[in-house]
Amino acid sequence: MNIVVLSGAGISAESGIKTFRDADGLWEGHDVMEVASPEGWAANQALVLDFYNQRRRQLTEVEPNAAHFALAELEQHHNVKIVTQNVDDLHERAGSKHVLHLHGELLKVRSTVNPEDIEVWPGDLNEGDLCAGGHQLRPHIVWFGEAVPMLNEAAQLVSEAEILIIVGTSLQVYPAAGLISAAPPSAKVYYIDPKPFISRELSIREHQIITQPATTGMQELIGILT
Repeated sequence: MNIVVLSGAGISAESGIKTFRDADGLWEGHDVMEVASPEGWAANQALVLDFYNQRRRQLTEVEPNAAHFALAELEQHHNVKIVTQNVDDLHERAGSKHVLHLHGELLKVRSTVNPEDIEVWPGDLNEGDLCAGGHQLRPHIVWFGEAVPMLNEAAQLVSEAEILIIVGTSLQVYPAAGLISAAPPSAKVYYIDPKPFISRELSIREHQIITQPATTGMQELIGILT
């Protein structure tokens, strides 16, 4: 069975990774536009680099949780593809093999001139760290105001889903919110969220809501699907 998972910040939050939406637009004490926009990068490159260096270090201090492991377990029984808004590697560390990162990856960097020039980068990134072409490297993160290059590929995956699982995200923010519209009309949607938001796209589809956090909700869903 083809299962596509749309995951977001809520699943990583249970591992201890903070999200800016939990703190009135602040992300680890910073205005998100200072550290997650082309304008912020242009204004203070050193601040942006330091911010993501701290996020990489934080990533080494957290572990996948039960929801991540449940999705990896599901892959043992079905064809599972994960489309995540998260930039961490917790899905991969839990054992999931097919993960598409919509908003980039914290452990990668890319050239400021050639966006296709991407490198794995687990440590600190500093001013003066250059790509092979001699240009400054930047975090491989899709910032506010930038295009989402993996969006079409994500929509293609969703279009092939027999079951769509939404976990850790309310899918209220576009363009990611539009992905549910790409699912076939016949696809069954499972929505895991302690405070579910029923969008129009969801309301017109066959769906089941599991009103729990990601960790316990995924355990319940595993029981349904296996």
